[in-house]
Amino acid sequence: MKENGNEMNKGSNRRNFLKKGMAAAGMAAVGAGTGLLTGTKPVFADGRIDPGDAAILRFLCAAELLETDLWQQYNEFGGIQDSEVPGGSGSPAYTQALANIDDDMAQYIHDNTQDEMTHEVFINAYLASKGAQTVNLDHFRVLPSSQASGAQQIGRLTNLTELSIDTSWYTRYRSANKNPDFGDTFPQAVPTLKTGRHSSIPRTDAELNDPNHVQALANTATFHFATIEQGGTSLYASLAQRVTDVEVLRVVLSIGGTEIMHFQTWHDDAGDAPPLTDVDPITGEKVVFPDLNAPPFGGPLFQTNLIMPEPTIFLSRNFPRCSIIRPTATKGAALGAAKFLTEMNLFKGQSPAFFALLFELAEAADAARRGF
Repeated sequence: MKENGNEMNKGSNRRNFLKKGMAAAGMAAVGAGTGLLTGTKPVFADGRIDPGDAAILRFLCAAELLETDLWQQYNEFGGIQDSEVPGGSGSPAYTQALANIDDDMAQYIHDNTQDEMTHEVFINAYLASKGAQTVNLDHFRVLPSSQASGAQQIGRLTNLTELSIDTSWYTRYRSANKNPDFGDTFPQAVPTLKTGRHSSIPRTDAELNDPNHVQALANTATFHFATIEQGGTSLYASLAQRVTDVEVLRVVLSIGGTEIMHFQTWHDDAGDAPPLTDVDPITGEKVVFPDLNAPPFGGPLFQTNLIMPEPTIFLSRNFPRCSIIRPTATKGAALGAAKFLTEMNLFKGQSPAFFALLFELAEAADAARRGF
């Protein structure tokens, strides 16, 4: 993480990459040589869109490409493999462990994967229809696949084997008097997932011989599902506030609504992850999934059937409490999302060029301003 952060902070290196390396990456730097970030008109008579809107859509498209990559890996092991979501052959032991949490898990994983695929394809098509630059991350598909049966042996954008998962969303959405937009912090539902590095998929077939360990992988995956989707829920709501064109706003709000559906589904399932303790046979990392309905947990912050947002403070502490998505503050939302995903070790093993591009796209999205 520190090494990656150092690379990201080297502005000159990033600019050099954006000038020289983007063609190899399959897309040009935001605004490079096109003038997309110049001009002030919010809507163009010839059908083009506001440069800031285009920057927001490019960052969202990049996020959807990354989501598609991680969800495809989950689908290959535990989802339904069909023509809608091709690739992979399934892992019976992993699929069963997921079914121990929810019998419908395979269908949900499949549908979430398909949704993310359609999101990135649509946003790119929309950008192209407006004469705007599109996003292609294929140059960065360099991370290895799992060697366990069921996975395709192809290059990946994301790494699901060394995750540090923030589960504070679980208590955040149950708090009646705190909101991260006010600077509040929240306890972790599964503290051991936040420390160390944990795999959410089998890395080898040997891991599948221990049912307790396979269940730990499935539990980790389920909390990771919700962590990813609550992030998308907030990201779309935050960036929507920077959009200028009404049609682009419609795109952002319409896609963002499905992220909310995803999050609530996985929020519900995370609470059903069976309590267990496991020691990773490869890394030696220990993970403890507590019974969230039993002491020292339990109560309103941990009660597992509270899957709808508890009313909390919003905009001002002087207003009545309100059931809301949180956070939704727009300042630095894209950069915050990029940092959040990076700190999760989701991109462990990626190149400095990848981080340069990701953060350049985030900076451009955060620089967008409403034109009216």
